[in-house]
Amino acid sequence: MTYGEVLKVIFPLLDGKDLASSMCVCKEWRDIARDDYFWKCLCANRWPSVCKNPSTPPLSYHKLFQMFHKRHHRKTLLPPRLSFNDLEFYIDIWAEERIIFSEVVPGSVLQGGMKDLPPDLCEMLRFHIEAPEYKMIIPVEPKFSIPLSQTISVSVLVGRRDTNKVACIVNKSFFDYIDRTAYRALAFEYLEFSPVYPFVSGIRAWVSLLFMDNGGDEVMDVFGFELDFCDVANCEKEVLWLLDMLDWK
Repeated sequence: MTYGEVLKVIFPLLDGKDLASSMCVCKEWRDIARDDYFWKCLCANRWPSVCKNPSTPPLSYHKLFQMFHKRHHRKTLLPPRLSFNDLEFYIDIWAEERIIFSEVVPGSVLQGGMKDLPPDLCEMLRFHIEAPEYKMIIPVEPKFSIPLSQTISVSVLVGRRDTNKVACIVNKSFFDYIDRTAYRALAFEYLEFSPVYPFVSGIRAWVSLLFMDNGGDEVMDVFGFELDFCDVANCEKEVLWLLDMLDWK
């Protein structure tokens, strides 16, 4: 039995990773391991139905195995078509029916986050704010206090300066969950996307009020506002692509 014939007996016993490694040994090994028969054997184990077709696949079995034998890593996003400089956010917060906060926040300001945290901030909230997950936080000026007995709601619209269009992020959503250990009040709403993206759904925008420990359980002393899409968007590019997909009017 010749050297090449020995390899042809061994190669069908290898898995895809080892067979691919064999192609790097030398030119002779590479030329033998390129034989589509070996790769067809691997494909037959993973996708038997593909090999039942009497005609060969459009691609070689080698290429087929290369493309689909494992999950591909997340591809790098293209540069977003929006920038935070194009955007401004309209934020309104109500206690019952009384407006307690109403601001137009430039996108660049929301993007910049909160630089100076209160010195007596609780450690759990500090850890949340300083964690690497992408989030957009602004200080609330002037600060305000809210009795926990009141119903608090929030709306957030976003406008595009380049097209003069507006989209809704959150529409009068209630702060239904008060996390007393992390000093955050949270509200959310599912985003409405353009009809161009009919199969995108179930993505939430989260709004948090950040408050201080005032020694009591009946009042929130709010010092910050947070907006994030951490279910799906964890970097600036992802947030901008997500906003670009909204149903702009």
